[in-house]
Amino acid sequence: MHVVVGAGAVGSVVARLLAASGEQVRVITRSGGGPDGVERVAADAGKGLTEYVDGATAIYSCAGPPYNKWTTEWPPLNAALITAAEASGAVLVTTGNLYGYGAVDGVMSEELPLLPNTVKGQVRAQLWTDAVKAHEEGRIRTAEVRGSDYLGAGAVSPFSVTVLPKVIAGKRGMMPGDLDAPHSWTYVGDVARTLIAVAGDESAWGRAWHVPTPAPLSVRELASRAAELAGASKAQVATMPSFVLRLAGLVDPAAREMVEMQYQWQRPFVLDSTAATVAFGLKPTTTDEALREMIVKGKR
Repeated sequence: MHVVVGAGAVGSVVARLLAASGEQVRVITRSGGGPDGVERVAADAGKGLTEYVDGATAIYSCAGPPYNKWTTEWPPLNAALITAAEASGAVLVTTGNLYGYGAVDGVMSEELPLLPNTVKGQVRAQLWTDAVKAHEEGRIRTAEVRGSDYLGAGAVSPFSVTVLPKVIAGKRGMMPGDLDAPHSWTYVGDVARTLIAVAGDESAWGRAWHVPTPAPLSVRELASRAAELAGASKAQVATMPSFVLRLAGLVDPAAREMVEMQYQWQRPFVLDSTAATVAFGLKPTTTDEALREMIVKGKR
């Protein structure tokens, strides 16, 4: 049995892929939601998971607290995941990101040290530190799969929220940062495929992996391509002044939490996914395909 914690953009794809391959799948969310064709359980994962993982071979951590609750809700959730992995013997594979590296000059690879420069980066770094410590102590088996900002159906990122809907509608989108800096964009389906590949390969455990990701595109380039694919007028994108984001943060918790993450958009933000591409034979989905999926969903 495979246990998927969370049914967002990544967790839902993980569950569907596993079910399609004939695996028994249990999805755990607070609401009891999830894709069709799998067992769905309503539970607060942060309060304990042990009773739901008996007999599991793999646990996929695909959930996450609201941005403004990371410091208080991630630690107990991660502890519950580690406890569940230890109790069941299942491998724990976590959906991570690049925050833990901090502000990096150059391309990001898995060999980089974790040197977070933000509160949320510190949280992510500690989650992995705790999990890999348990792995090294022989208590659990674990690995982490890291991607950049997501594209694809259900993906949530500054681009998907503040730029793409405007571009599709022929209006001007805005984002803070350098609109021409190269930026890596990871397809949610590729995150799911990498999680499954890592879970099934014992030699892949005990380390982090970057999701196979296409060549970077700047926000301006991505917006232009989205407009072309959507059949919309020429993309209009402007730089959002930092004070606008700060003002929005006075009333919007998500916007407030984005302020410290602006460094990712003010310089090149590029990951190297060579290791996973070679190890698992996975090729990244094209950016065009990922955008088409978002455009179709946005027009419904």
